[in-house]
Amino acid sequence: MSTMPQHSLIQIYELLFNEYGPQHWWPGDSPFEICVGAILTQSAAWVNVEKAIGNLKTADALNSTALCSITTDKLASLLYSCGYYNAKAKKLKAFVKHLALLYDDNLDKLFDQSINDLRKELLSIHGVGDETADSMILYAAKMPIFVIDTYTRRIFTRLGYDAANDSYVNFQSLFSTNLPHHVKLFNEYHALLVNHGKEVCKKIPLCGKCCIGVLCSYQSDKQAKA
Repeated sequence: MSTMPQHSLIQIYELLFNEYGPQHWWPGDSPFEICVGAILTQSAAWVNVEKAIGNLKTADALNSTALCSITTDKLASLLYSCGYYNAKAKKLKAFVKHLALLYDDNLDKLFDQSINDLRKELLSIHGVGDETADSMILYAAKMPIFVIDTYTRRIFTRLGYDAANDSYVNFQSLFSTNLPHHVKLFNEYHALLVNHGKEVCKKIPLCGKCCIGVLCSYQSDKQAKA
């Protein structure tokens, strides 16, 4: 998979930031809530995740102890709005049981290790994949790792990034290799890409509104064929 020079990535970031401004992402009142949100947002719109998190708060169940003790069926009913609620109930249960068994419900203890070791451990928990683990690491643990999601893949493929070996690790290496490892930069960049993917670079893109269109191979090809 090809790479892009650092100045191109910075240029894209600056264009996005100038267009949308700071995103203040990830929404969450605590690192634990961010971890819960990272699991619940799998294949779900954030507005529906917010409803589920609201249900957990109302039920006084947004903490590790409560989530360990609540029945899976009851938990699933609280998560109904975010879809795949039975599966997500089991995933949340697996996460909090791991936290309780090995770290006495203390996230700080879990996060007190290197990025690589933390990532490996998170990936060993049922229901935690690459994107979920990296979201926890970046947004809850506040360690510099770049989160790759559907929006990032779509945007950078259209920009001309070689996606012949379209894998998570290859997309992630584009950013980790060519950008300084700063939590704030990785946080803001990912959030801007999410916003751009939702608002403009959709499945059917709104190219006329695109702030990075001048750099986009997809848009250039589209104009050439017009």
